[in-house]
Amino acid sequence: MTETIDAAPVPESLGWATVKTPDGPFTALFDADGTVYASGWTADHDYLADLIHPALRPAKLVKRPGGAVIEAVRAYYRGDLAAPAAIAVRQRSGPFLQVAWAALRDVPAGPPVTYSELAERSGNSGAIRAAASCCARNAAALFVPCHRVVRRDGTLGGFRYGLEIKESLIARESVAA
Repeated sequence: MTETIDAAPVPESLGWATVKTPDGPFTALFDADGTVYASGWTADHDYLADLIHPALRPAKLVKRPGGAVIEAVRAYYRGDLAAPAAIAVRQRSGPFLQVAWAALRDVPAGPPVTYSELAERSGNSGAIRAAASCCARNAAALFVPCHRVVRRDGTLGGFRYGLEIKESLIARESVAA
């Protein structure tokens, strides 16, 4: 689930853990309950912290065992492509992005959807640029699978961690789905 704006307190600290993957190091920032705030293909946890909405950004980061969060990443790379969807995510933005992130979490592994299709799934078929913004502003890569969205002509579009990784993820999911 991706959080809607609420009054839940911001944690004083978030844990971080990094795991090796075939696509490079993957780091996740998470709270004591295992809710992901930011994640991606980098070993730089401070970089990921900067992606978190200022209203949710903690005062400090602490290296911790990744528990279920890192296990979901490992399971994904072992072929359980749905494993990251079982992990809660907390992000904050305006109403459309909140809805779009939730819709993105419902996009299954397999053939990617287009930004137009993501806009439709988000309840506003005309919001194609906003759907692209949803992907660009997503702090929780893999757990909110922005890599599953491509341009209408099938080209990859952008990806914060590089098109090579996006292409690898789409290929992995197309073969396994």
